[in-house]
This record gives sequence, structure tokens and C-alpha cells, in this order.
Amino acid sequence: MGSTFTLPILLFLLAGLLVLAAIEDARTREIANTKTAAIVLLAPLWWWANGLSPWPDMAIQIGIAAAVFALFCIAFHFGLMGGGDVKLIVALSLWLPFGAFMAMLMVMSIAGGVLTAGMLIARKLAMRRADSGVENAAIEVPYGIAIAFAGLVAVHEPLLNSLR
Repeated sequence: MGSTFTLPILLFLLAGLLVLAAIEDARTREIANTKTAAIVLLAPLWWWANGLSPWPDMAIQIGIAAAVFALFCIAFHFGLMGGGDVKLIVALSLWLPFGAFMAMLMVMSIAGGVLTAGMLIARKLAMRRADSGVENAAIEVPYGIAIAFAGLVAVHEPLLNSLR
């Protein structure tokens, strides 16, 4: 079992990595593999700190992550998501139990819709100015922002409880 000291550290590391991934995606429309790799590599420590047994608990987490990877690879194949987005979602699936992960996906979908709508509105307003130079090209939505936000929402309660 992990100590009461280990859980908050892991949660703060996850939160920091999610914030950095969101910032990077907003700036460059890419999420570095190092960030998602760090989230993946910290997941077994999270499992240990929470007392998950190798069988079936850890195996279930890995199975969920494999299913999530297969599902979101389809979205990637059809150009609906970027590769970094898929990797970030899969990395988060290693941290969350199935129910919490499904709730995270709901928050992610809503946040992604709001983000996309905001970008479309901003684009429309920019196009109204004749001298704006904005072209009518497809919008690249930095979906990592919505994924990171949803991940932070999913871990906010244990994160805040660790501060007591």
C-alpha cells in the first residue's frame, strides 16, 4: 500500500502533466510523447499506492486501456482526433476506474464541444473583418485542452482531499 504521502504527490504530478499537455496543445496543436509517457509510467505507482492487486485489478486497467486505444484509433483513422489526443486519453484510462473514466469521457465531450464552438465563433468574428486575413480553412481544435480539463475534473476530489 502507498503512503498518505505518495497519493498526493502522484495526483499533483498527473495534474501538472495534464496542464502542461493542454498548454502545449493550445500552442502547437501537438502533445509531446514525453508527457503521455510520463503519465503512463506513473500509473503503476498510482495502482500500487491505491492497493490494486495485479490480478484482476491491474489487468482490468490494462484491458480498459487496450479497448480505449482500439476505439480511439478508429477516431484517429478517420481524422477525428490527433495521435497525441488518443495517447493522452489512453494514458488517463490507466489512472481511472471504469465508471470514473466514462464520466471523464462525458466531461471531455462537453468541454470539447464548448471549445470547438468557441473556436468557430472566434473564426466567424475574425472573418467578418475584411482585413483580418483569415482564410476559410478547417479549424484544428486543440482537443488536448478538453482531455486535460476532463482529467483534472476526474481527479479533483482526491486531489483536494489530499490537501487537508
